[in-house]
Amino acid sequence: AKTLFPYTTLFRSVFFLIDVSASGTVGRRGNSKIKTLKEVAGVLAFAAIQEASHLGFVCFSDKNEKYMPPAMGKKHGYKTISEIFKLAPLASGTDLKAGLKFTLQALKRKSLVFVLSDFIDENYEDLLRALAQKHDLVVVHLQDKLETALPKMGIIPVYDPERKQTTWMNTSASAFRELLKANSSDYTQLKNQCKQWQADYVAIPAGEDFVPALVKLFNVRK
Repeated sequence: AKTLFPYTTLFRSVFFLIDVSASGTVGRRGNSKIKTLKEVAGVLAFAAIQEASHLGFVCFSDKNEKYMPPAMGKKHGYKTISEIFKLAPLASGTDLKAGLKFTLQALKRKSLVFVLSDFIDENYEDLLRALAQKHDLVVVHLQDKLETALPKMGIIPVYDPERKQTTWMNTSASAFRELLKANSSDYTQLKNQCKQWQADYVAIPAGEDFVPALVKLFNVRK
């Protein structure tokens, strides 16, 4: 059986690959995906500190925004949490592939790796699978209900924070409804892929209580 931070027989680092691209700014009433993502990372990092773990992270958009290599000690651990929370990304795009490649190259020893993202990108699956094969992978999938269950509201402006463009969309049109359905299908596919790769998967709803989902993850890994 595995625990969330399994160090009793083989010492390993805990590493966070964190998506801070502009798509994370989506959310309601100030509860964006990126805000929730940082809170989740903070809780997990604090748990790692209590286990006296080596702790590190890289935040990425379409470039590496901030990297702290794994190191041990509470001072380093608390600095890690502080750096994650205060980070203001300079770029807006997403390049999950580059983030995964960087992590695969940076981590020389088998580690517990958390990938925190909304996974709005393409052609990253092979690298994610490689990460699962080399490390103990936990996929933390940040979601917002608006991306899969937007109500029919007729024609409305939809702002793309990564491209910084506004497009008028007919939310009642069948083509738009099919797009939402496809997004939901992509989420299911990612979950199924993680199961095939023997990686853990947890879906976190933006702006909602994520503690039950993390508790379930802890219990699964016991």
